Amino acid sequence: MTYGPTEHADQVAAFRDGYLWDHLSTEDPNLAAKVAAQDCCLVLTGEIIDPPTLNYFRDVVGFLTFCLDAGGVAIYDPLMFKWWAPSEWRSHVFDIGSSAPRHHVVILLSTDSDGTQWIHTRGMRKFGRPDISVHKVGPQHKDAIIDLCNRFIELLAFGGIVEDGQEVRLSSLPSGMKCFRRGSEEDLDFNNEHIEIVWPTSTEATT
Repeated sequence: MTYGPTEHADQVAAFRDGYLWDHLSTEDPNLAAKVAAQDCCLVLTGEIIDPPTLNYFRDVVGFLTFCLDAGGVAIYDPLMFKWWAPSEWRSHVFDIGSSAPRHHVVILLSTDSDGTQWIHTRGMRKFGRPDISVHKVGPQHKDAIIDLCNRFIELLAFGGIVEDGQEVRLSSLPSGMKCFRRGSEEDLDFNNEHIEIVWPTSTEATT
């Protein structure tokens, strides 16, 4: 879909509003200025029914790179909350020579009222796979949970399946943690289904 300047110009402006736009304006004002100067945009969206390979994703990467070569100034990925500058897109996505699912998924951390952290991913929907979520992460387990998320990103993106109730086996984490499929694409925290990894009842994650 194409928007602006003579039709649906409000859709173009909508991308330049809210927290993520404010964050870009602060972190990369030069890129934000280039985006702000545009009066049209291209939105690419679609669904692929259980493909046997990631060729569809390679095609999307190639097409978006072509758009940059043809004059596009930035790529916005709403699933991972990221604005890509053309140079970063090429160095981290197009020119790397191999698949790198972690470059297309973000790991987010937020602090809950009890002082523990909620660690979860966004972006796995592009691979047709659920995101990952772990609540009540204490400081002693933070690095291990981030490592676990990265392992799951690779496993799931390359076709691995995590069964409902499957136990997590990682030496740096307590035994008995289990995975459960939850959520839906309407869940605004993920815009996707997710796998909630639950601590064993005997574990106090905050200790």
